[in-house]
Amino acid sequence: MKRTVINLVFAGALCAFAEIPKENNMHAFTNRLAAEKSPYLLQHAHNPVDWYPWGEAAFETAKREDKPIFLSIGYATCHWCHVMAHESFENEEIAALMNEAFVCIKVDREERPDIDHIYMTVCQMMTGQGGWPLTIIMTPEKEPFHAATYIPPEERFGRIGMKEFIPRVSNAWKNQRSKIMESSEQITQVLAQQQGGGGAVLEAGLPDAGYRELLEQYDKMHGGFGQQPKFPTPHRLVFLLRQGEAEGVAAVEHTLEEMRKGGIFDQVGFGFHRYSTDRKWLLPHFEKMLYDQALLAMAYTEAYELTGKPLYKQVTEEILEYVMRDMTVPAVVGPLEAGGTEGVPQASCLPSCEGGGFYSAEDADSEGEEGLFYIWSAEEMKSIVGDDYPFVSNAWNIKKEGNFRDEASGRPSPHNIPHLSALLTPEHAERISGPRETLFAVREKRVHPLKDTKVLADWNGLMIAAFAKAGRAFDEQTYIRAAERAVEFAASEMQGEDGRLWHRWRDGHTAVPGQLEDYAFMIFGLLELYESTLDFQYLETALRYEAILDEGFRDEAGGGYFMTADDAEELIVRPKEFYDGAVPSGNSVHFYNLLKLARLTGKPELEKKAAETGRAFSGVIERSPSNFALALTALQFAEGETVEIVVVGERDEAAGMLDYLNSVYKPGKVILHKDSGNAEKLAEIAPFTKDQQMVDGKPTVYICRNFACEKPISSLEELKSRF
Repeated sequence: MKRTVINLVFAGALCAFAEIPKENNMHAFTNRLAAEKSPYLLQHAHNPVDWYPWGEAAFETAKREDKPIFLSIGYATCHWCHVMAHESFENEEIAALMNEAFVCIKVDREERPDIDHIYMTVCQMMTGQGGWPLTIIMTPEKEPFHAATYIPPEERFGRIGMKEFIPRVSNAWKNQRSKIMESSEQITQVLAQQQGGGGAVLEAGLPDAGYRELLEQYDKMHGGFGQQPKFPTPHRLVFLLRQGEAEGVAAVEHTLEEMRKGGIFDQVGFGFHRYSTDRKWLLPHFEKMLYDQALLAMAYTEAYELTGKPLYKQVTEEILEYVMRDMTVPAVVGPLEAGGTEGVPQASCLPSCEGGGFYSAEDADSEGEEGLFYIWSAEEMKSIVGDDYPFVSNAWNIKKEGNFRDEASGRPSPHNIPHLSALLTPEHAERISGPRETLFAVREKRVHPLKDTKVLADWNGLMIAAFAKAGRAFDEQTYIRAAERAVEFAASEMQGEDGRLWHRWRDGHTAVPGQLEDYAFMIFGLLELYESTLDFQYLETALRYEAILDEGFRDEAGGGYFMTADDAEELIVRPKEFYDGAVPSGNSVHFYNLLKLARLTGKPELEKKAAETGRAFSGVIERSPSNFALALTALQFAEGETVEIVVVGERDEAAGMLDYLNSVYKPGKVILHKDSGNAEKLAEIAPFTKDQQMVDGKPTVYICRNFACEKPISSLEELKSRF
């Protein structure tokens, strides 16, 4: 793509502001974002910039005033978003320039992943890179003509600053309009071409190609893939585990152990930070994302299922302890607990009064400094743990002079990030638990990072899957109940009367119609929960959500699924995503869902949809299979050994058989349970079960492997010998 006009303008900008008299308001400025619910938008409600939320009011104003739009996309826990906000968006001089030149829009990428996907694709097309804050300059018709990420306030190290950039954009808009319009049309055309799918049958052997590609990227010294920065990408690890090759399994185990040892893991309070800035997993960006906890919990659980090693169970339990303690909507939600606002009359009790969904993230910054909440001086730690300090400091590499270098400056920090040089023995792990709890109690008194109290349907679907999977693997009902409560929360708080999901809930308010990821990830979680409980309602709900996707999201021409429904807001293109980044794509997850649902129900039309979805990946997955790890996992499921199991009998009488089947690690298996209470409904959903009955009045297991069915089994001993 030509870059002639792209380079005409350089960075990013803002928009109009409304000054509020100080005697009437504690803030000097208040803009339209004050009426929003997104924590990210609310962070900018008192900028000296009159931000608009995404909506027709902004676009109509831009058309009426003949101004370009400055679109700024970020999220509440993004460190560099905070930096740009402080340097530029809170600067009255820069804000005045922006207000004069632009109509400005703020978007929370987590609330509007469709908008973020479109304009992040634009940024990657135009600059070869992406990230947040994402800065887009576009026409009032939403067509972009410039893209950037972070922009400093003034020119810095060859990077244009806001003060220089804004007049340049304004001049180009006034004097080179035809070139800008030509460029924006060209960019939009190329963008539209990138939304299509393939259509060819996927090549055999793609999982093998992806496996080899990942092992080439594997860091043999420190684990993970590539050099730095390093993201966990747990779906890659699950794919490697399921490939079943010794070298791949060893790479996964090494990576899981190195991450648990590193500063990317919160040694004091548990949970994983978003990514590591270095090869060694030492210095993270300190935000904690719900999706990372979910995906990593599933990876560690799967490693435990395969190897039986207690470490992986321990790490899963630590992750889930963090989520239950810090990231779960409490049973009684009041204004403070929910991050609510003044004027909420009283607290309300959520479904079952036991708590519900899961919050989105915790910020990296507190008191204006990234990571401050998590780091320690040697003196402070010594004063807290007392006589245990020699052991603790040796275990966690605590140094008087500090143990890491500041990422931005490269200078040594006088503080420490607790991390391990070697995994602790069970005895040492027990010994450190007391000092850890003491340090945690002290840390709780510090100023906490912002908690983003949005509840997102898609990320909750992943967390439901993680709790359900761990509950099944560890035989832990607490985890299964947490997953069930989250499903109840979604049904009660995030689902309309028509059965369709909302993407976001916060403080009792829902917004943004459900998108592909919301339904696909929820189906994924519901299938894991069905497998853990064999409660028929979860399978029914999964199939109902699948029908919604089929009716409103499916691309009949190109295969696969659009991100948004056919009745959603019209954007410059209808986005469609296949790439598995930090979070797997909705198409990858639903590819897997369809295959699993086809096996559970025996319905060939679901397998046909799965095949059509797989073909939509052609043309992109072949170029770099490792970037489509969840899609490869779906292909493993499709191409590998398939085992469909139906257990017939009352739950208490068949418990031994069910427990045994759950204990066997076979990722390609699916299990249905038929009893007197669900037989009729099950036959409607899975007709092949209609004639499957108990033999001689005993609980009976029916097993079909690779499309061939075996003789029924009526004893646990025979089941163990044959499966």
